[in-house]
Amino acid sequence: MALSAHKFLQLLFLVTLFHISLGVRNLVQVQPGQLLQYHKGPLLSGKISFNLIWYGDFKPSQRAIISDFITSLSSTTSTQPSVATWWRTTENYYQLANSKRPLSLTLTNQILEEGYPLGKKLTSKQILQLASKGQQKNAINVVLTASDVTVDGFCSSRCGTHGSGIGSQSGGKRSRFAYIWVGNSETQCPGYCAWPFHQPVYGPQSPPLVAPNNDVGVDGMVINLASLLAGTVTNPFGNAFFQGTPQAPLEASSACPGVYAKGAYPGYAGDLLVDPTTGASYNAHGVNGRKYLVPAIYDPKTATCSTLV
Repeated sequence: MALSAHKFLQLLFLVTLFHISLGVRNLVQVQPGQLLQYHKGPLLSGKISFNLIWYGDFKPSQRAIISDFITSLSSTTSTQPSVATWWRTTENYYQLANSKRPLSLTLTNQILEEGYPLGKKLTSKQILQLASKGQQKNAINVVLTASDVTVDGFCSSRCGTHGSGIGSQSGGKRSRFAYIWVGNSETQCPGYCAWPFHQPVYGPQSPPLVAPNNDVGVDGMVINLASLLAGTVTNPFGNAFFQGTPQAPLEASSACPGVYAKGAYPGYAGDLLVDPTTGASYNAHGVNGRKYLVPAIYDPKTATCSTLV
């Protein structure tokens, strides 16, 4: 399931058609669970290994931004609002699905593919090939492509995608793993995939925000990764929680386009927190003193877009 740049912008302008009042917890006022239908498929549950496959040239500081974000999902911090608090909204989907096994994510492996073994122009099939380098049982494998790597559909129709693959056979059975791909849009299309840290290509024009980790491309990747991760655990195989068609679904985070904080409206991310020293905008604290901007998650229990601030 792709996180489409054009679809994102279209949804951003269609927000008013859903009669959305963009407060901290205001979306379409419908009965809980109505917006995203449950199609009875499995959710990811139990102990899940999180594996990062870095394709291309990433600085160690860039890898640290994203690996710290993954660690922040399950780390307790006394500083609120936190990434872990944001992530707990996904637990409401498990309760509605009567899932008996809670989800536990652990950052397990990081694989470096720095030499561009498949070249700098990748197909969707090659993304899956790279994703299969991670664990193939009880895993989410995340392929992250560098700013000089092009991928089919990147910037023209999507900022990233999630899906599933069939792992190698073990004990007579083949396992199924979930995967995510996100591209670094710093030089290719920051106006699509790194908003609000870059001027948007279309729509209301407002000054870009300062990225919390001082890296427009990677901070934009965090936003897209967070959105796709929420969609992955609640709709890993295309038959769980979503609205629309399986090929182009609205999911836990993509159902709340452009919403990051109270007061958001098309072209404005909302009333975010601002670091007094750097001027960076954020809405969540993570490990190692990190700050992040994470998207709103649709809360199926309250039928609202749930934000941290």
